Amino acid sequence: MGAQGRESSSHLLRLMAWLSPAFPVGAFSYSSGIEWAVEAGDITDATTLQDWLAVMLTQGGGFCDAVLFAQAHRATTDHDDKALRDIAELAAAFAPSKERHLETTAQGNAFVEAARAAWSCAALDTLKSVWPGPVAYPVAVAVTAAGHGIALDQTLPAYLHALTANWVSAGVRLIPLGQTQGLHVLAALEAAIIATAQRASTATLDDLGSSAFRADLASARHETQYTRLFRS
Repeated sequence: MGAQGRESSSHLLRLMAWLSPAFPVGAFSYSSGIEWAVEAGDITDATTLQDWLAVMLTQGGGFCDAVLFAQAHRATTDHDDKALRDIAELAAAFAPSKERHLETTAQGNAFVEAARAAWSCAALDTLKSVWPGPVAYPVAVAVTAAGHGIALDQTLPAYLHALTANWVSAGVRLIPLGQTQGLHVLAALEAAIIATAQRASTATLDDLGSSAFRADLASARHETQYTRLFRS
């Protein structure tokens, strides 16, 4: 294996580690409002879960995360500290509810600390110096990947796949569904993941916005849900 092959393998291994369910960010404890949607009857089976997640991914929080991810990756690669600060600040402020803010910043802060401990890089130090506030999850992963020289076209689809897989996992536990049904849902969303990554990679911050109103309402209503398994 040549030097280029070793670098590619190293990048793949790092992405697998960072986006693994075992990476210590507590992703398993968040449902992005899916728990409320199940209780309200919006999600009842694999088909309605897939439809709900497709909207979240292409028109809601998934797309917004992807745009912020692409912009943070680009600012880090270009060593544009002002742009990175502005993106980090916007990402922390852009969550549509209190619980979504907790979800993205708790995971983002945990990701930064874990990555600095095992895969330290100058980009993470820069992020901490230019933005002292809470770090949104897509910004944390994007800055880390860019700091290690992993290209956007590799990292963004991987990030969206991990995000979608966590949503599917929440649905499997809440509805509940069998593991095989959950895999069918994840496989069916592959095209949407790729399309969202491609669309977000050429978008600007002016394109940020969500039309997944029911999903945003779900994340807000979950806060007062009587019984809850998830933090969001």
